[in-house]
This record gives sequence, C-alpha cells and structure tokens, in this order.
Amino acid sequence: MADLNNKNSCPTLAEIEKFVKNPVFEQFCSEIKRTYNCNEKIEFSACSWAPGWNVKFKKAGKTLCTIYPKENFVTVMVVIGRQAKEPVEAILPELTPELKDIYHHTQSGNGQKWLMIDLRAKGDLYNDILRLIEIRRNC
Repeated sequence: MADLNNKNSCPTLAEIEKFVKNPVFEQFCSEIKRTYNCNEKIEFSACSWAPGWNVKFKKAGKTLCTIYPKENFVTVMVVIGRQAKEPVEAILPELTPELKDIYHHTQSGNGQKWLMIDLRAKGDLYNDILRLIEIRRNC
C-alpha cells in the first residue's frame, strides 16, 4: 500500500483507492471526470491541515475540488469564492443539515470559504457536494 505521507513516491489513483478502502472515492472521482471531462492531478501538500498526497480536479485552470484521502472516507475541499457565494447561499435551505453546518461554521478569508466536507457514502451529502462544484464551475 502507498505511503500517502512520503513525498518522494507519488501514488497512483488505484493506490489511493486501496488506501481509502471505500467505494465512494472511486465513485466521486469517476463522476467528476465524467461530468467535467477532466483528469485528476495527484499532488503532494505540505500544508499543516492535511499534509500528504491529495487529488485535485481542475477545469479551465480552476480547481473544482481537492480530495484528501483518509482511511475509510475522504475529505472534499470546495472553495466558495466571492462570485459563488450568492448562488450557494440561495440553495443552502435545500442542502443537508451537515453541509449547512459546515458552511455556517467555516470562517471567510479574502472573501472565500474553504469548505472541508467529510464524505463517507453516496447519498444526499454526496449530491450536495456535486451541486457546490457545479456552482463553482459556473462562477
């Protein structure tokens, strides 16, 4: 199994999938690739919040989301910038209580909210994340 903290050895998507041990990772990656016709970029991050390898999806130079692999789940980061704020807040009443809570408790910095969403299964939260990514893509 890949060591996701070893910056000298870039894991493959399949190795990350083995580490996560949850089909939601592969499902989510496949959905993003299919919907936005883009490929993943596996990058090493030295940031203090989540050091190690992560998976980014970009389209037209914009990062759609970053996936931080964990054992048995993933954390998906979606950045809500100034332009996306109003459309996201317009759909907030329709979103899961969990996502509303994350949104309201995430501090803004430079007009952005960096939402860190733990994803364990395909369901309402999964679909909410996809809605946020769609807004981000269009703003």
